[in-house]
Amino acid sequence: MAKRAAPEVNAGSMADIAFLLLIFFLVTTTIEKDKGILRSLPPIDDSQTEPPIIKQKNLFTILVNRDDRLLVEEEEMDIKDLRQAAIDFLDNGGGVNPEGESCDYCRGKKDPESSDHPDKAIITLKHDRETTYGRYIEVQNELVAAYNFLREREAQRIFNRSFASMLEEKEKNQFNKDEKLNADIQRIKDMYPMKLSEAEPDKS
Repeated sequence: MAKRAAPEVNAGSMADIAFLLLIFFLVTTTIEKDKGILRSLPPIDDSQTEPPIIKQKNLFTILVNRDDRLLVEEEEMDIKDLRQAAIDFLDNGGGVNPEGESCDYCRGKKDPESSDHPDKAIITLKHDRETTYGRYIEVQNELVAAYNFLREREAQRIFNRSFASMLEEKEKNQFNKDEKLNADIQRIKDMYPMKLSEAEPDKS
């Protein structure tokens, strides 16, 4: 009696099927991107000059404790009030800048106990090691929003356009530098320079 031949599996199209599955998963899979905070770090200063003395009134101190509660200028504050408090501090204009010039565009209360000039105003943030990342980002967003509000206001006043649209135009034309646009953007930034200082959390 003749032996029956074992049936063969047609594997000729297996490579095609595997390739199609690979394409399918590449197209349909969502790759999550790491979220972070966009910051331009200052250049390294190799000079030997002594750092300037900063008056306490030109420092806006924020502490986020382990329970995610905010202490602003040693007083508890809700996160929803932080932006306006930062705006009031930055826009106070109670004195002069290092060149002795007063802030003629500031609309603050000119409180002598608050910041002298936007060029001198520094916001310092300190968080606990157990502060949640979500709360940390919230605080950072509110502080950046305070700067953006003031820059938007001055861009509308001087150039009759939003600061965001100026940045967007610069981004679109990054390969064709517009010197006037760059100068206008820098002018607004210099009016309210972003000076955010972050203290290292305590080791304990």
